[in-house]
Amino acid sequence: MKEVLAILVGGGPAPGINGVVSAATIEAIEHGKEVIGIIGGINSLYAGDRSAAMKLTLENVANIESSGGSILLTSRGMPENPEKAFHTLMSTLRALKVRYLITIGGEGTAYVAKEIERASKGLISVIHVPKTIDNDLPLPGGLPTFGFETARHWGVKITKNLKEDARTTRRWYFIKTMGRYTGHLALGIGKAAGASVTLIPEEFPAKKTSFKKVADILEGAIIKRLSIGKDYGTAILAEGISGKLNPEELEGHDGVLPRDEAGRISLARIDLSRFLREMVTKSLSERGIELKIADKDVGYELRAAPPVPFDAEYTRNLGYGAIKYLVHLGGSGAMVIFYEGKLRSIPFVDMMDEETGLIKVRYVDPSSETYMVARDYMFRLEKEDFEDAKALQKLAKTARMSVEEFRKRFEGTVKD
Repeated sequence: MKEVLAILVGGGPAPGINGVVSAATIEAIEHGKEVIGIIGGINSLYAGDRSAAMKLTLENVANIESSGGSILLTSRGMPENPEKAFHTLMSTLRALKVRYLITIGGEGTAYVAKEIERASKGLISVIHVPKTIDNDLPLPGGLPTFGFETARHWGVKITKNLKEDARTTRRWYFIKTMGRYTGHLALGIGKAAGASVTLIPEEFPAKKTSFKKVADILEGAIIKRLSIGKDYGTAILAEGISGKLNPEELEGHDGVLPRDEAGRISLARIDLSRFLREMVTKSLSERGIELKIADKDVGYELRAAPPVPFDAEYTRNLGYGAIKYLVHLGGSGAMVIFYEGKLRSIPFVDMMDEETGLIKVRYVDPSSETYMVARDYMFRLEKEDFEDAKALQKLAKTARMSVEEFRKRFEGTVKD
């Protein structure tokens, strides 16, 4: 009887999933394994749905490596009773006679993979393949997670189109991108597309940052461009900024605010680009500056795109590497990566954050040269603008404020 290898996908879509599924399936079959894919991912296992197991063959994975989306679909979310659901998950894997398991996903899926490996007590060998367009898993040497490069590619194309629209229609665009905790995707898009300014959560080190400060950074960038005769531009905003903001500032805001079960404002569900657009537009208008600003979310358009050649090659390496690690080397309990042309693995234990007990998150380092280059080419207020009396006077005049008013209002945006 052939040993069973199962593949499942967790989290949101990312370009290249099918490449991993295809490469892993072909390699496993060539080594005498029966391969099944879990349709609907972890949630199907939580529900004990054995019918979600789809047999994968050479025929049904042929030529899928260049397609977007996931033939196994995907799922995310926490069950109401995690302990009971996890028990059901383990029972379902045993009922399906799974000997090897490949999980494809981000930090949440990696954590579940670690728990499955621990609970199986050696009966199921588990390998995790890092997938997220957020690029926030702890891979060495700046190595991206698969899907990131494709997401950035399409994000840059969209942003460049919006840049031209902004120039043609004389307006600003506030563009929010995905990135729950980090700014890798926003910075990658903004830097490559030449956006006027890019804001990421890592540049706000305090636990809570004022909405007004973020709005003032954007307004300062607008004023600086207006001072040289440009009434248009693009600002990229990483969605993770929402988690840094102080919800108390919004209590008096007009309109309906998203709230959680306890009635508190849900920062994760706030329409960040719209709120900032409204704040900046109102502030400028109060001083007689009428400027068109549009808000735009760019995220879902990037997740299920067909992979660019980088991700197509990368995911084939990862699918092959997952089987080599599990079957050839007899390994388990790790994340597979290809680094400097070689298969490597990172044990789950080395991925854990000791303080939180969860998988470590890789943040953008604001002191890195990668960030410094991006920052240097942004069009925003700088310390030098407040040290040059002539430049300061020009900015204040553009903002329709006195020099003292301008300094008091905007100098705090550059002090950090």
